[in-house]
Amino acid sequence: MKRRAIQMPMQILLALIGLYAAVCVLVHFMQPRLVFHPHAELEADPTDAGLPFEDLTLTAEDGTSIHAWFIPGEGEGGGAGLSGVFCHGNAGNLSHRLDTMKILRGLGIDMLYFDYRGYGRSGGKPTEEGTAMDARAAYRWLTLEKGAKPDRVVAWGRSLGGAVAARLADEQTVAALVLETAFTSIPDMGQRMYPFLPVRLLASTRMATLEHLRRVRVPVLIAHGTADETVPYDMGRTLFEAAHEPKTFLELAGGHNDFFLVMGDDYAVAVERFLESIPR
Repeated sequence: MKRRAIQMPMQILLALIGLYAAVCVLVHFMQPRLVFHPHAELEADPTDAGLPFEDLTLTAEDGTSIHAWFIPGEGEGGGAGLSGVFCHGNAGNLSHRLDTMKILRGLGIDMLYFDYRGYGRSGGKPTEEGTAMDARAAYRWLTLEKGAKPDRVVAWGRSLGGAVAARLADEQTVAALVLETAFTSIPDMGQRMYPFLPVRLLASTRMATLEHLRRVRVPVLIAHGTADETVPYDMGRTLFEAAHEPKTFLELAGGHNDFFLVMGDDYAVAVERFLESIPR
């Protein structure tokens, strides 16, 4: 009886250890599904928001086709004379960014919006290296095909796209970098979300925004809000502290996905002020 009483807790302990190990293995191999949430169907296009655009199919260096929209700036706003590569977040696709497109067009900046592989009409499946290749394909088209000067290109990233934009600014010549609601890295985010797991050991997807940002030597705008329910505000502050001068911090109102709508003109004015400060 005593032996059975001892064996029972041991069996339970071993079962719990096995279950924990199984969860760790599952998390490791499911990372792409945990990080990327693509939506295949385009629900609208820029004409639905009254915006002119060029519909493009770009080719990444590995041959993957990347769908993109180029929307020229309007008027003589603070972004006039600048071009941008917009790297969106981890969910949805191009058709879910029409409000942003309308706002940024009004600031005068010419912007190329693209869908990562696996999103919308882009081919392939999303991966960390894949998103980097997709951004480089957008940058190449903008500078080589459209004729934008590299030192007049703004790398613009929102949420997960902040990591993509920071890497692009680290690897290519750009005029400035904009990071909105960006995280410091996927392992940092994972550790916050799953504190009971050894996320840093399990992570194969890094998307190290902070690491790339530390090597960027152009004007930087970091935008983050205290009410962000997805990416902790302190991550935005950490990015700002790590950025080199000249740098600007914009405190956002509203949540992770609606700050530009909640802030309205205040958002547009603040961003335009930063764009005006970029050397031409």
